[in-house]
Amino acid sequence: MTNQPSIQHHIRYEADEKPPPALSFGLGLQLAILCIAGIVLTPAIVVRAAGGDEAYLSWAVFAAVAISGATTIVQAVRVGRIGAGYVLLMGTSGAFIAVCVTALAKGGPAMLATLVVISSLFQFALAGRLSLFRRILTPTVAGTVLMLIPVTVMPIIFKMLSQSPEGVAATGAPASALVTVLVILGIALRARGSLRLWAPVIGVVTGSVVAGFFGLYDVDRIARASWIGLPHGDWPGFDLSFGPVFWALLPAFVFVTLIGAIETIGDSVAIQRVSWRRPRAVDYRSVQGAVAADGTGNLLSGLAGTVPNTTYSTSISVTELTGVAARSIGVIIGVIFVVLAFLPKVLALVLAVPDPVVAAYATVLLAMLFMVGLKIVVQDGADHRNSLIAGVSFWIGVGFQSGVIFPEYFSGLIGGLLQNGMTAGGLVAIFLTLAVELTETRPRRIRTKFDLSALPEIRMFLNDFSARHGWDPEMTGRIDAAGEETLLTLLGEEDARPEQDARYFQIIARKEDSGAILEFIASTSEENLQDRIALLGEPTAGAPVEREVSLRLLRHLASTVNHQQYHGLDIVTVHIDAPGSR
Repeated sequence: MTNQPSIQHHIRYEADEKPPPALSFGLGLQLAILCIAGIVLTPAIVVRAAGGDEAYLSWAVFAAVAISGATTIVQAVRVGRIGAGYVLLMGTSGAFIAVCVTALAKGGPAMLATLVVISSLFQFALAGRLSLFRRILTPTVAGTVLMLIPVTVMPIIFKMLSQSPEGVAATGAPASALVTVLVILGIALRARGSLRLWAPVIGVVTGSVVAGFFGLYDVDRIARASWIGLPHGDWPGFDLSFGPVFWALLPAFVFVTLIGAIETIGDSVAIQRVSWRRPRAVDYRSVQGAVAADGTGNLLSGLAGTVPNTTYSTSISVTELTGVAARSIGVIIGVIFVVLAFLPKVLALVLAVPDPVVAAYATVLLAMLFMVGLKIVVQDGADHRNSLIAGVSFWIGVGFQSGVIFPEYFSGLIGGLLQNGMTAGGLVAIFLTLAVELTETRPRRIRTKFDLSALPEIRMFLNDFSARHGWDPEMTGRIDAAGEETLLTLLGEEDARPEQDARYFQIIARKEDSGAILEFIASTSEENLQDRIALLGEPTAGAPVEREVSLRLLRHLASTVNHQQYHGLDIVTVHIDAPGSR
């Protein structure tokens, strides 16, 4: 992250703030209603495509809605180290449709349950060791995957725009879709105050009214549904035979699970970007929590015998659109999901909204989601490497999604997973990022005590590193000073820690282009240096003068300072340009 001027976001309520109860409930109900159809349709598609019966379909839909509600609450309130602490909707994952259909068709619901449970464990492992993958699962990779989500989903959305029952006027679908888009955009672009918050729901209601005039609204579905009810099916249990079907499908499930985790990383980074008025450094402890909550959702889905779930990027788009990021919204959405699981009549009311109206609403949100992903890529530092990785990965993802890149060779590879643009593009982004890392100059490392007494040893290490690359005294002095100021600043964060805490300090130094990159790895501190540097020049009551001086010197010496905070670990990356290169 570059040291750039602060930019104010149009946020009405930040994550820590509490909007009026009526506004919270209204916005939560709006989001829940607009997302419930996607949560229900994914298991319905999977079960029907695999030839499952209605009893299992009833159970799978009930479990999916209830688990989505519970995990949405966990994402908002953050239970221990599980949860992002932001409004991140959880719902059934479309990325799992292909592998889940195969598992159901070949092994039945019990086989599906076993595979989902086992694959979910990999997400917990990833969440706990996310810092080890920081050079691969970068914001550029996450942003690219986020940009590819609309590419993957839009073909389905565009087909929904024209879907209408037989005997209905052909103009019904385009008319209702057009009205929905125009109302949402008109209110969102021109309205002021609280009216802007209701743009999506007003658009959907207006579009549904127009659709009703053409006979597109499914009233019979509502009439047939009961008011309160439980699923007709039973828990499917587990298949613990671990036969050939299990081992053949497990790699595919693990792979899709990890791709889903990358999407969650992208979503958790994006929701932090849009939840505060003043930009903050990404808190990777929150990202770890989001991935752990995603794993919890998949584990519960497997235990219940339904399809896996993941974060819904819709919550990011709606937060950006409405300017309301309060955590209470996430809790309300989760509670509504759980209640809706027991109310078939209400589910039918939501599902009766015509496809063209739902597609029109989704088109607006997905367009905004694409821009959120693009912002993440740009804010990560759009140098020639990141730009090339994002550009090539994105267009390869588009090519695979369109089925135009050697389909005779790739269409059946890995169970057809490469036909999904998000999967194909995400893999390319990971591969290119890994290739860059493996071909870089071998870095120099030192591990020492996290104490001021280690400063002479650190300075000797940095001077030797500079000498090896033939830098002049000015560049050597800049590297030496940056290392000293970073150590002093991090030590200032540790003053309150008890003496018995074991602490270590590691420095990784490498050359990049004409400059140097220093990576400082230390035990956890509470305050983000990146945010502190961004706040320099503002009132800093209570901040030690020495620490303020160190921060100012560090800002002067470094071109960028990136502080990634994980559970139990701080990583400060300092980029230092050679004199005359800036």
